[in-house]
Amino acid sequence: MAIHPIEYRYNTEEMRKVWEADNKLQKMLEVEAALADAEAQLNIIPKEAADEIKSKASTKYVKSERVSEIEMQTHHDIASIVKALAEVCEGDAGEYVHFGATSNDIIDTSQSLLFKETISIIREKVVELTKTLLKLADDNKKTVCIGRTHGQHALPTTYGMKFAIWADELHRQIERLDECNKRICVGMLTGAVGTTAALGTDGLAVHNKVSEILGLRPVLISSQIVQRDVHAEFIMCLANIASTLEKMALEIRNLQRTEIDEIGESFDPKKQVGSSTMPHKRNPITGERICGISRVIRAYVAPALQNNPLWHERDLTNSSCERIILPESSMLTDYILKLSIKLFSNLVFHPENIEHNLNMTNGLIMAERFMAELTRKGAGKQTAYALVRNCSLEAYDKDVGLKEIVSSNSEIKKYLTEDDIEKIMDPHTYLGSSIQIVENVLKDSNEWF
Repeated sequence: MAIHPIEYRYNTEEMRKVWEADNKLQKMLEVEAALADAEAQLNIIPKEAADEIKSKASTKYVKSERVSEIEMQTHHDIASIVKALAEVCEGDAGEYVHFGATSNDIIDTSQSLLFKETISIIREKVVELTKTLLKLADDNKKTVCIGRTHGQHALPTTYGMKFAIWADELHRQIERLDECNKRICVGMLTGAVGTTAALGTDGLAVHNKVSEILGLRPVLISSQIVQRDVHAEFIMCLANIASTLEKMALEIRNLQRTEIDEIGESFDPKKQVGSSTMPHKRNPITGERICGISRVIRAYVAPALQNNPLWHERDLTNSSCERIILPESSMLTDYILKLSIKLFSNLVFHPENIEHNLNMTNGLIMAERFMAELTRKGAGKQTAYALVRNCSLEAYDKDVGLKEIVSSNSEIKKYLTEDDIEKIMDPHTYLGSSIQIVENVLKDSNEWF
């Protein structure tokens, strides 16, 4: 019976397949096959033995049950895989399995193959989400709404700006994934302390050939392991993505609050239930789940960084930790990416509330515009600021519109006509370069997709 919710609740099928035990075993067998192939090509072991090892290096022949059975006796995972593979090889081919390698050569190189698959899946979803946000940005670049700073109404902005900001951030996350891919997806066949001593003068040639066969870049130098700064970078990259997704989901959750209610998650009234006791509830459960799981992903950054400083050429303290944080951070990141795609592909807009909130302050949000226009008319920036600030405070205290106070201010009327004041009060026309900015993001995205 499943215990961890990642097994039955917080996962995607494609990422689960990457990190399940049989695929991890298969990847280790592929490294053993590549090692035998490389050694045969370099005339270190017989070609017939390498061919037999390659033909049997598959979970079709090497069963996880048998590996587990051997491990119960040996208490060593890689030694158990080596023995299980050797057992199914005919003739004396089994004698050549794992020649010149140490356990972590197999572990770290096979993990690189898992990272390669993981990054490919995550990158694909980040691209899909980015495209969704770009479409929302394009569709809403003229949808004027109130911008908020410190939780207070600030100035008009557009929903196009919100979505474009997030899309641009995801562009950078794609860049980070690609950079991380270059550093973490490496091959290593360098032996017990990184010197390739067991293979003598053929060591570096075998190391490079194994990586070539597997489509990996050979690590330049290692101890017994690939250095864990790159593994930490991978976890930090996932945590960074999770942080972006939480930022986006948090904003939607806030905008769905009853007092704001401008946009929100879709809700199926025929099937969906918001509360077991309050029949009226429509809770932002998708966004809340994204935010909650994001905290777990980010929490793995600390142990990932702690896995880098090890004793001398290597100790085992990183191993047990990585068995948890690598698959879980990968699966959870992929899962909340899937949720984010669902959330932003089905957003519900409430235009009447967007407009209502835009005008909620009775024009106070246009104070900056008044100050700027007075300055342009010759009042001077400091003088203009003081004038408009006094008018704003008066409007706030009397609970009347800013337009009413400004229109009756004799100092302001020296610079602005009634017609000027009327035009200044329209929040839909105080958007600066926002439309062009959004279009610049859309144009820049053409270089990505």
